[in-house]
Amino acid sequence: MKVTVLGCGRWGTFLAWYANRVGHQVMLWGRENSKNYLKLKESRMNDYLTLPQDIQLSNSLEAAVSFGEIIIISISAQELRSFAHNISLQQELGNKIFILCMKGIEANSGKRLSQVFSEEMGGSQNIAIWVGPGHVQDFVKEIPNCMVIGSDDIEVTKKIVAEFNSSLIRFYYGQDLIGNEIGAAAKNVIGLAAGMLDGLCYSSLKGALMSRGTREISRLVRAMGGNDATIYGLSHLGDYEATLFSLHSNNRRFGQAFVSGEKFNKLAEGVSTLEAVRHLAQKYEVELPICDALYEIIFENADPKEKLLDLFLRPIKFEF
Repeated sequence: MKVTVLGCGRWGTFLAWYANRVGHQVMLWGRENSKNYLKLKESRMNDYLTLPQDIQLSNSLEAAVSFGEIIIISISAQELRSFAHNISLQQELGNKIFILCMKGIEANSGKRLSQVFSEEMGGSQNIAIWVGPGHVQDFVKEIPNCMVIGSDDIEVTKKIVAEFNSSLIRFYYGQDLIGNEIGAAAKNVIGLAAGMLDGLCYSSLKGALMSRGTREISRLVRAMGGNDATIYGLSHLGDYEATLFSLHSNNRRFGQAFVSGEKFNKLAEGVSTLEAVRHLAQKYEVELPICDALYEIIFENADPKEKLLDLFLRPIKFEF
């Protein structure tokens, strides 16, 4: 099968490598002048892996979209709307399957990425999500993990899993698109808090953060019409190890750098997601104390140590 990957950052390049590994013809697209694309074009390498010679590279969006029967999208979540609009202008989209491999929520609307993509594409495409734990640095060392494919159409879900399942990534069928999308995005927000606790030398509080974080986000998912149990699956709680504890996690690293007064130049999707989650909390009238505290720290200059300790030392109450 022909597979196109749109986006040649760390994760997109890995997905092209992985699709090739499981037997597909692959084209990887990147923006013409991006550093990632130019480096791959020159050496077929990035900081994590080497692309096999039979993976085609292209900077033509039209050619890339035309090539693939399955099109994987791995770009910044906040750029998806304009990017999807550009895709919608392409000819002969036919029955192509689009897989969104980002974990975020549109910051200014609170909309899930599948909603954003569907709106720009006219609602006529087969759309799925690919979420769950895993770092490129581990996968290329042959360390396996479990992930989730979800769609509103179970036949689309089953087709994707059949095409991509392997001994390196074992897939599960996602049954709750709302829960999986919100959970996958919101775990990055909890990752920000974990990094702050690390930076403040309160790492032992990450157990409490995990417990209360899942509880908090499950309330939001339930209010939105999703299944609150989804939050305890792979898309959210299952991704905590890779986000709250891993040295590779950009969101954890951002939080640690923030409270340490250091610059952090890599993409941390949790910051934009935090804005979106606050929007959703107000819309659905759900209390999200961890998210509120993080918002005050990052956007309103509240003292991180004071705010986080207040959060975990709130008045005594029943746990459930």
